[in-house]
This record gives sequence, C-alpha cells and structure tokens, in this order.
Amino acid sequence: MIEDMLRTPSAVRDAERYTAHNYHPLPVVISSAEGAWLTDVDGRRYLDCLAGYSALNFGHRHPTLVRAAHEQLDRLTLTSRAFIHDQFADFCRELAALCGKDLVLPMNTGAEAVETGIKVARKWGYQVKKVAPGQANIIVADGNFHGRTTTIVSFSTDADARADFGPYTPGFTVVPYGDLTALEAAIDENTVAVLLEPIQGEQGVVLPPEGYLPGVRRACTDRNVLFIADEIQSGLGRTGRTFACDHEGVVPDMYLLGKALGGGIVPVSAVAADADVLGVLRPGQHGSTFGGNPLACAVATEVVRLLATGEFQRRSAELGERLRAGLEGLLGNGLVAVRVRGLWAGVDIDPALMTGRQACERLMDRGVLAKDTHGSTIRLAPPLVITDDEVDHAVAQLAAVLAG
Repeated sequence: MIEDMLRTPSAVRDAERYTAHNYHPLPVVISSAEGAWLTDVDGRRYLDCLAGYSALNFGHRHPTLVRAAHEQLDRLTLTSRAFIHDQFADFCRELAALCGKDLVLPMNTGAEAVETGIKVARKWGYQVKKVAPGQANIIVADGNFHGRTTTIVSFSTDADARADFGPYTPGFTVVPYGDLTALEAAIDENTVAVLLEPIQGEQGVVLPPEGYLPGVRRACTDRNVLFIADEIQSGLGRTGRTFACDHEGVVPDMYLLGKALGGGIVPVSAVAADADVLGVLRPGQHGSTFGGNPLACAVATEVVRLLATGEFQRRSAELGERLRAGLEGLLGNGLVAVRVRGLWAGVDIDPALMTGRQACERLMDRGVLAKDTHGSTIRLAPPLVITDDEVDHAVAQLAAVLAG
C-alpha cells in the first residue's frame, strides 16, 4: 500500500512518543523549505501561511541571511559578553537607528526580551521615578500573550497558559485591551510601565481601536510612566510598517523585539530604548551567555539592513490589501469576521461550520499551512516574500475549505 511507504505517519508517531505534549502540531513533517514553500518528508509541498509566528518574515533560507550565517560560522560563533566581538557594535548601532533609540540590549528569545523589559521598567521606576521599594506595578491588557515564563504567565488571562503554574509573581494590573478609560484609571503613583502588544497576535490578530495607542502614549507621558510596546510578532515589517505602532504615529519608550530579528535562522531578541531608560542597568545586573553572540549579530544585522530599504514593509502593505480583499470576499460565506493589518490576518470561521483546528487540518490537506487559536479563529501570516498569485492561492484554498 502507498500509505505504508510514506514516512510521515511513523515520524509523527515518534514525535508523539518521545516528546512532552506541550504542543499539538498538525500531522505534517517538514524536511526542507525555500521562500514561502515547505516540503515534507514525503515530497509534498505546502504554502507556509504561518511563517513561524512572524519569525520567518523574510521567508525560508533568504539568501542574504543564509550567506551571512555561513560566513560567520566559518569565523566565530560565540564569545559571551565577557568580551566584545567584531559583529556586536554594527548590530546594536544599526538596530538602534532603525528603532530611533539610543541603546539596544540583545537577548535570545522573545520571552527574554519581555523579562528584560519588565526588569528595566522596575529598576527605572525605583531609580528615576522614585517609586517606594518593592511597590512597582506594571499595567497589562487582558488577552495578552507575552511569553511563557513564570512571571509572564502570572499576568496572562489565558487559562491554559496560566493554570497550575503558581504561585504567581505580583506587581501587575490587568485592564481590558482597547479600553483607554480603564487603563488611565489603573495608573497610580506606583505604576512604572504599561506593557502592551500593539496588535494582539495570539488572541487572533486583534487590532486596537482607532486612537487607543495614541491615548496610551499620552497617558504614559502625562503620568510619567514608560510605554513598552511588545512588537515581537507585530514588528519588523509584518504589518506593512516597520512597527505596528507606526500606523498611528506612536513612539513607545521601549520596543521589545524578537522572532523576525533572527531571520528564521537563529533566535535573536532585543530591547531598544533611550539612554535614560536602558542606562539604569549596570554591569552584573542583567545578562545572557548567548545574548548578542557573533552568529546572531551577523544574521540580525542583515535583517536590519533588509528592513532599512523599506522593500519588505511595502510588500507587506501592498499584498496585505490583496489579502484583505480576498478574505473580505468570504464574509457571509463561512467567515463571520476578518481582521487584517499588512500580511497578518485573523479570520473567525462560523463555529457552526467547523473549529479553527478543523479548518487548519483541511487547509493542510489542500497544501496550505496555518494555525488556529481560540476556537474557530485562524491566523494567516505568510512570509513577506509571498507573491500575488500565492496570496490568491491561499485565499482560494480557504474558500474551498469553507465551501466543504
């Protein structure tokens, strides 16, 4: 039988047998990729409409990024921050310029960037704002997703992310996302920061109400509070601008960056802020063995240079309008809501038809890979190198799934 000759079933069984079940992946086993396309162990090709949760904004194996990695692998991969290496200054300088900030603190993962932002905000609160010792508070939004460390899940409102991981870290106040009045009311003399995703990706690509982000910026400025923008998924070209905050002309005090910064090759994250914020740190107070390593910096510097051209932001904006038009054409034909910003979309399927998981499984059968979240919602986030025809193809396959 043909099925007995396929490698996928046994590979899926082995993965389930030998790993903790902290993920529920689709039963597809990828062996190679290029651009916006993936190939599984049995030679079947799939259009990637997830892009590693935006980690693959530039597609799989972008030649410029692969070349930078190869060249650095032949020279130097790690020194630790005990020494300075020859890729470090270029990366920090060019990323700081892209962000319009004075300083950069490199880390590895998105969660590390968030943890770094929390620590810096608290230290700033005690040293600069003069908050009473041990009283610093940070305001966050419900529906947030900032990572999975014990501190971060302490202020999550997602039961799966939070349940049974206590005791929880204090020092956070949760307010409704998009509710400026509630946020302003929550700020008090001990508030050191407001930490928000400009667009809530994990929640289903939830866009902020018009005027919300400028209102947050004003409230933070007026009350001497730091505005921290978690742009780990939304930043670096995904939404059609360099940062999602750019859509409303908002400049936060601190950017948290990750995912796309590593070009889909190595984990790279960073915090970018001015010297009056990041300057509160002193030697020995925060660090990472692999943060800012030579290999990461070599790749990430090329990522920053790709973004500096503006090409990928333009592609995301233009193709995002094409994606929007296609998806909105399915409203009333299986979709009940569509939210799009650049090449990032959350679509809500009529729950009477199917769940988001079922939709993703059926899309997989049709050669398109996407990810479900929260019941009947699926997220689409293809690499920014996707073409017009490929966008149309993804929408057509979704239409076919909805039509049954």
